[in-house]
Amino acid sequence: MSSCKRPPEPWDSFFKDLDAAVDTNVRIDCLGGFVVTPLYGLERPTADVDVIELAPFAAAEALMALGARGGLLHQKYRIYLDRVAVAVIPENYEDRLTEMFAGAYRSLHLMALDPYDLALSKLERNSQKDRDDVRFLARSAPFDLNILQERYATELRWQLGIPKREDLTMQLWLDLIHEDRGMAQQKVAFFSKTAKRSCSLFPFSFVKKVRSDELWVL
Repeated sequence: MSSCKRPPEPWDSFFKDLDAAVDTNVRIDCLGGFVVTPLYGLERPTADVDVIELAPFAAAEALMALGARGGLLHQKYRIYLDRVAVAVIPENYEDRLTEMFAGAYRSLHLMALDPYDLALSKLERNSQKDRDDVRFLARSAPFDLNILQERYATELRWQLGIPKREDLTMQLWLDLIHEDRGMAQQKVAFFSKTAKRSCSLFPFSFVKKVRSDELWVL
């Protein structure tokens, strides 16, 4: 996980301007690419922050008026806050939030979903980009698949409109992750065999030349 203390520009200036607009502590719960990119190192530019919660309400309304799409800060920086109207998130996600860039701003507290919650928030949509993000998170976190399955079963499934369909999606994800891990193990095994073969052919880490009269003897 990245230990970056401030977001890259223009995000840092964007949040500084939001921070200056409020005089009370504000919690912004974030998900999506903005979280995956700075915290886990995914190299993909994003023009928005997906937000599922802003508190308290009065400050939240002021921030959204300023930072939402079409707002003054969007016009200034070409990036914006995108409040997610409908998002199915594991029930107790708030207990597992992590603050990003802690201490960077006077009043803003940018909170990131736990990687399992972040992945599960993508389950219903299940686009190709979502599947790519899940595979990336599974490698980067890395995922304990027992935790992923248990959290799906106990905190998310009951909220879904068509749970049987999402059961199939969940199984697809597990298969993708197992496939990724199988390929990784195959690569490790291949390089291990290659290294052993090299050692058998060249038992020394280097060959020293020794001069005897006019001949070079290896």
